[in-house]
Amino acid sequence: MESGDSNSTVSSLIMMDDENVHHPHHNHHHHQYSSSINKVHHSSGGGPTATSVHELLECPVCTNSMYPPIHQCHNGHTLCSTCKTRVHNRCPTCRQELGDIRCLALEKIAESLELPCRYTSLGCPEIFPYYSKLKHESLCNFRPYNCPYAGSDCSIVGDIPYLVAHLRDDHRVDMHSGCTFNHRYVKSNPMEVENATWMLTVFHCFGQYFCLHFEAFQLGTAPVYMAFLRFMGDERDARSYSYSLEVGGNGRKLTFEGSPRSIRDSHKKVRDSHDGLIVYRNMALFFSGGDRKELKLRVTGRIWKEQQNPESGVCLPNLCS
Repeated sequence: MESGDSNSTVSSLIMMDDENVHHPHHNHHHHQYSSSINKVHHSSGGGPTATSVHELLECPVCTNSMYPPIHQCHNGHTLCSTCKTRVHNRCPTCRQELGDIRCLALEKIAESLELPCRYTSLGCPEIFPYYSKLKHESLCNFRPYNCPYAGSDCSIVGDIPYLVAHLRDDHRVDMHSGCTFNHRYVKSNPMEVENATWMLTVFHCFGQYFCLHFEAFQLGTAPVYMAFLRFMGDERDARSYSYSLEVGGNGRKLTFEGSPRSIRDSHKKVRDSHDGLIVYRNMALFFSGGDRKELKLRVTGRIWKEQQNPESGVCLPNLCS
């Protein structure tokens, strides 16, 4: 770290090995098979409630909601089309042969249902017809986020505060407050690094969190380094922010300016779209000076919020001091 540079961090870039990546333990839930007939509950008026009908539409094998075609055995036990292929044509409840019987009555009942989004407890107020619900839930803004950590297949999901704590405590990611950054990346044997992924820092500014990524990979036949920023939130909110990155040395510099991508987009999707600052390795070594055998790359950047000018409709940058 250079003296007098309060925002400077020196990162020794080390390739991530899957054997050394922390994988949180998972809790596995086992569901017993049960007849959907036993799930019917009645309201005070004696008729089935919407909740009980919804429970009838729950597959007894995978416990997911069933969508047409809904199958049933000769005794009336139902299951979803996905699970039908897994049980070798045997009813998991009574072990009778399934055949190809559709439960048309249950499919018709489902058409009349309106149910709340499964993410109601996370704040979604929407209610949808049964057959529209699944499509909405796949795009719902209140659905949990996947862990944005790069370099391992982490299956943790949650809201942003939970994931920030998870990144800090479980992945040991550096946390930084402020809207400007100044990193030096030092690598003693850059010629040996062809494909490596690092997530360097989480930034907290404007009350939001941003992930700065840096990695090495092959672009065609040429080895390159790439830096880019992702926004910990939805794409709609990500468009309210902009960022710039700059790398240079020996009197030269490269700059990139754009909007951070939402962590709804996978790390791989952003990287493969080349949406960030890309530096060819030969140029990076030239920036580093010396005998070109050691990478000494300085990347600086800043994040700002775009403010809408109500009179002209033009976005004005709100720079963070």
